[in-house]
Amino acid sequence: MEKRRLGKNGPLVSALGLGCMGMSEFYGTRDDAESMATIHRSVELGMTFLDTADVYGHGDNEILVGKAIRGIREKIFLATKFAIVRDKANPAARGVSGKPEYIRAACDASLKRLGVDTIDLYYQHRVDPNTPIEETVGAMADLIRAGKIRHIGLSEAGPATIRRAHAVHPIAALQTEYSLWTRDPEDEVLATTRELGIAFVAYSPLGRGFLTGQFKRFEDFAADDYRRHSPRFQGENFQKNLDLVARVEAIAREKKCTPGQLALAWLLAQGEDIIPIPGTKRRSYLDENAGALQVKLSAEDLQRIDEVAPHGAASGARYPETMMAMVNR
Repeated sequence: MEKRRLGKNGPLVSALGLGCMGMSEFYGTRDDAESMATIHRSVELGMTFLDTADVYGHGDNEILVGKAIRGIREKIFLATKFAIVRDKANPAARGVSGKPEYIRAACDASLKRLGVDTIDLYYQHRVDPNTPIEETVGAMADLIRAGKIRHIGLSEAGPATIRRAHAVHPIAALQTEYSLWTRDPEDEVLATTRELGIAFVAYSPLGRGFLTGQFKRFEDFAADDYRRHSPRFQGENFQKNLDLVARVEAIAREKKCTPGQLALAWLLAQGEDIIPIPGTKRRSYLDENAGALQVKLSAEDLQRIDEVAPHGAASGARYPETMMAMVNR
């Protein structure tokens, strides 16, 4: 497995990570046995950078990941997150907290669910507009000194916030959505992370599965699949985005790879500082994703992909309005 450095002076991690969110929530039915097998297969492939969060499945995902890595903890680079506050009585509601006392309690709870002594990379999942970032990162730095976490990350933070955070304590990674149909980080965020020597961890690198070409109709999504509520998967947007995927599929056929592999290979080619973390709960898709590392794209290939999937090509916002308000803060 190819390795990439997490930040300027950080550890080496697998060039592709594994996003574990969908194993416990949001993408249809759960199959914990297959999810555990997928994590074990991921480790076999050397894809040892695992990503979870306390909010996925209301903590269930951390418990699942913790069970899967028991006995092989030393092989894993483990990332989890805090900050999104949910209410089981109202699953759609989202709050955000970056308060120091909340962070300390959230970290202890995550360590317990995961069954580990230390978290390798601890992200603030969303920026809390009511708590100065300096206070939040200061509390996270205290967790490093206490030996509870090793590195600090931010997710969906804007350039000014990243700079303020980095001035308090080095930020190892920024995790933000980035793919052929979400190229927003190219506006300002990537330039900021590169200037400061921060790794860029790209979540939803396959456009929530859309860039794999496996979805052709809105009805393909299970009744409880949260993509049914995403603007990009609705109405006219759905058809326009299908047209975009068809153009990507055409290039993938020429390269003798799947559209998902092409999308991941494109991201990997955007810079050594970019680490995609495609999510899956099935070994078959995991193996397919790993195959992206064998897809080599020439300058001409990259130019063609840029032409068929330019910045802003996707139709519709990437989240519903209330959730869009929480990104790039």
